[in-house]
Amino acid sequence: MNPSPFTLTFYGKLAIFSRRMSTKEQKERIELLQGTLDLLILRTLLLGPTHGHAIAKAIQFRSDDVLQVEQGSLYPALHRLIKRGWISVEEGTSENNRRAKFYKLTAKGRRQLELETSKWDKLARAITRILQPAE
Repeated sequence: MNPSPFTLTFYGKLAIFSRRMSTKEQKERIELLQGTLDLLILRTLLLGPTHGHAIAKAIQFRSDDVLQVEQGSLYPALHRLIKRGWISVEEGTSENNRRAKFYKLTAKGRRQLELETSKWDKLARAITRILQPAE
């Protein structure tokens, strides 16, 4: 049985993961630092150029269906990453033989991915030390 999927949506400076479940269960939310979606996109594009829908599906697949990125969050993030020079975009044809934009990690984006991954790892270790203190 797969866990209930989370939906990643950005509100201002916070990213909200909200479960698609009953109203009572929807009260459980995880608020993350802005940039989490950027990190996930950059890491996904490390595997090679791809179009937006495939990026969202890759994040969902690689998270074992726990994370789902909606178009309303994905495309603004892609545009932000293009503006920063972390990814580039080219027109192409998808596997369904449709016109699509293919996003590619740039050299600047690779450096940023390394930096952001390092920050994320440091944050995760700090949180783990708090949640699981040495006895």
